[in-house]
Amino acid sequence: MTLEQLRIFVAVAERQHMTAAAAALGLTQSAASAAIAALESQYDVKLFDRIGRGIALTEEGVAFLKQARGVLQRATDAEDVLHDLGKLTRGVLRIWASQTVGTYWLPSRLVDFRKATPGVMLNCTIGNTEEVAEAVREGTAQLGFIEGEISDPHLTAQIVAHDKLLLVVGASHPWANRKAPVRPDEIATTAWVLREKGSGTRAIFDSAVAHHEIDPATLDITLELPSNEAVATAVGSGAAASILSTSVVLAGLEAGLLFAVPFDLPERCFYLLTHNNRHLSRSTEAFLDCAKLVPIRDTTSA
Repeated sequence: MTLEQLRIFVAVAERQHMTAAAAALGLTQSAASAAIAALESQYDVKLFDRIGRGIALTEEGVAFLKQARGVLQRATDAEDVLHDLGKLTRGVLRIWASQTVGTYWLPSRLVDFRKATPGVMLNCTIGNTEEVAEAVREGTAQLGFIEGEISDPHLTAQIVAHDKLLLVVGASHPWANRKAPVRPDEIATTAWVLREKGSGTRAIFDSAVAHHEIDPATLDITLELPSNEAVATAVGSGAAASILSTSVVLAGLEAGLLFAVPFDLPERCFYLLTHNNRHLSRSTEAFLDCAKLVPIRDTTSA
C-alpha cells in the first residue's frame, strides 16, 4: 500500500466518481481505476460497489476511509516537521475560519503574512464554527478562528477580537426606522431569516431568545442560509428580520437597504483555536507572530 494509492482512494471516496477524482489529482481515469483495483486485489476486499455508471463505498470502504484520511494527515504532519527543520522558505499553513471572522477579520492578517513569508503556501477554508472546531481537532487545520463558543477538551480557545451584533430588517419591514427597542414578546411576531445551525451567529440568536424564555423552535423561521451575505440580501429584499455582525451589514445600512433595530444583544468574541497536543509548526508560529497573537498552550487536557 502506498500513499499515492491512499490519496486516490480518498479522492474517489469523497467524490463518489472515478473520473472526477482522477481529474482532481491530475491523473487519467485508467490510472485511478488501476490504483483502486490494486488495493482491492492486494487485500481481497471490495471498497466500492459499482452501481450503473456510479460508485458507492461499501461498509468496508467506509471503515477504511477514516483510517486512510488519518494516514494521509500524519504524512502531511511529518512533512510539516521536515519543513520546520530548515529555514522558513516553504511549507503549507492550513487555516480554517468561520464566516464572519474569516471574511472580515482574517484577510488583512493573511495578506501581511503572505508579504512576510512568500514561500509558505496559505490554505484557508471557510466553514461554520462546528466545522472549524472539527478541522482543528482532526488536524486538518493547524489553526482555527471562530465566532462561536465551543467546549472541547482537546482544544484551547482564546479571545482575539470582539464583535457587535445587530438586529436588522429591510425597508418594507414594519420595524424599519423604529426607535423603540424590540420587546421580548414581539420576537415571535415577525418572520426570521437566519444562518444554519452550527454557525456562531445562529448560536448567539438561539441563546438570546432563549434568555427571554422563548423556544427558538416556535419562531417563524422562513429561511436558513449558509452565508452571512445571503442572509443580509434576503432580509433586505423581504419582510423578515435577522441578527448579523455589524461588519456584515454596514454597507447595507449605509445604502438604506437594511435598518438596525434596537434590541439587547450580547457582544460576542472571535476566538483562536489550537489543539492542546499538536505541534505548532514554524509556519504556524510565524503567522501568530505576524498577527501579534500568542497562543495559550493547555497541555493538561487529553
